[in-house]
Amino acid sequence: MRRADEEQFRVFVSERMERWRRGAFLLCRDWHAADDVVAVTVGRIFEKWRKVAAADNPDAYARRMLARAWADECRRSWRRELPSDDLPDGALPADHRIEDQQSLAELLESLGPRQRAVVVLRFYLNLSVEETAEALGISSGTVKSQSARALTTLRSLANQA
Repeated sequence: MRRADEEQFRVFVSERMERWRRGAFLLCRDWHAADDVVAVTVGRIFEKWRKVAAADNPDAYARRMLARAWADECRRSWRRELPSDDLPDGALPADHRIEDQQSLAELLESLGPRQRAVVVLRFYLNLSVEETAEALGISSGTVKSQSARALTTLRSLANQA
């Protein structure tokens, strides 16, 4: 990689790293797993940097890579174990609004894994219906129905709180 490309890559990643990390956390519900997913994504972006940089929308390309990295992690059997409530996942950065994150995490926890993935990919990572379907290996109709059901569930839970 040329020095100019390397600098462009560093700037691209550093400007997006924290958003990717938060998005991965919403998918994984575990900061350590989120960091793993982001690390894999950054490595893949590095490997394909020229293709990413030349894309019409490099952000969408990178978000798809993040979603696919998460889907790959979910397929690993050892990732199906959930972290214990007794062990801390680590400290959050000081600039995070903990109350909002906890509320969001609790609401997302009420959804099934597929609905949670659809909501995070569609509305947090801003993937299109088609990109979400491709990342999760499901049809566009399934993305639409899962997001509609998930949003109905989230609205009713938010109104109860």
